[in-house]
Amino acid sequence: MALQASVSERWRELTGTPLVEGFGLTESSPVLTFNPLTGLSKDGSIGIPVPSTEVKCVDENGNEVPVGQSGELVARGPQIMLGYWQKPEETAASIKNGWLHTGDIAQMDADGYFTIVDRLKDMILVNGFNVYPNEIEEQIAAVPGVLEVGVIGVPDEKTGERVQAYVLASVPGPSKDEIIAHCRTHLTAYKIPKEIIFVDELPKSPIGKILRRTLRAEAISSQTSANDAGKGVK
Repeated sequence: MALQASVSERWRELTGTPLVEGFGLTESSPVLTFNPLTGLSKDGSIGIPVPSTEVKCVDENGNEVPVGQSGELVARGPQIMLGYWQKPEETAASIKNGWLHTGDIAQMDADGYFTIVDRLKDMILVNGFNVYPNEIEEQIAAVPGVLEVGVIGVPDEKTGERVQAYVLASVPGPSKDEIIAHCRTHLTAYKIPKEIIFVDELPKSPIGKILRRTLRAEAISSQTSANDAGKGVK
């Protein structure tokens, strides 16, 4: 899960020390990249590959993308799993030609440092444009009073999908208009949330990740129920 810049800045203010980011997943036992501890770390970056590990970003056809361009992060090395237990089809979908496909979208800069953009499955398609929830969440999280935020895409008849944000805020906290105004200043028009929903809590995994898939499932269920109710009105 990508670290938001506002969180990193608050950490530095409170502790006087930087947060050093890395990246990995269960299938990679679990580390793939890490920022050097010698003062060469980059804020917002997950660093460079650990020893004996190859990492690159590829397009949907498996071709490596140019420096600075977004693509799926794939890796190979001695720490990569052999496969999922008794699940050959899932293994074949995740490991192709020896490369583990992480399902994360990333970019590599000219110095070889990688940055996570978002999860491939979480990408929102608005009028044919790719929208990454992380970018929007980072801007909303920077609004004073916002404690947590989750952004998803929900089906929309006109645009294919629209951006919807769920916000856990302090009391008193920012208004919807204040959040939208901040987004208008820092985001392209099609990335601005069409709806801001304030919540008392956000669904999370056991390790604290906000579960966008749960938010999306609930949003689609509510939308379907509303549509069905509307069709029943004469």
